[in-house]
Amino acid sequence: MKEIDDLPEFDDDEAIAFILKYIPQELKAKVTEDDIAYILDVIYDFYEANGLIEENSTEEASIDEDDMLLFVMKAIKKDKVVNLSEEEVQSLLEGEFEYGKSIGIYNEE
Repeated sequence: MKEIDDLPEFDDDEAIAFILKYIPQELKAKVTEDDIAYILDVIYDFYEANGLIEENSTEEASIDEDDMLLFVMKAIKKDKVVNLSEEEVQSLLEGEFEYGKSIGIYNEE
């Protein structure tokens, strides 16, 4: 079992930079760092709403990617902060997942 001090730390600024490098060029031209920060906030809300965030926990959780996409799309429509297609949001979610894998938060299942 990992010690609590050994848990990987999610850094929003690093995540945003990683996602900007990960996403397709045409999406890079459309989204801002603020747009990505908003999506990261919604992803966090999804984790919280589904009981997936336990501070200082090393317990693994399974994340339903379809549920997450629906949650994010619903938030986008409600909040009207960004104007992105489902495909564009999926690309951002994949970027967030790849960042999480790169720092050891997520495992490929």
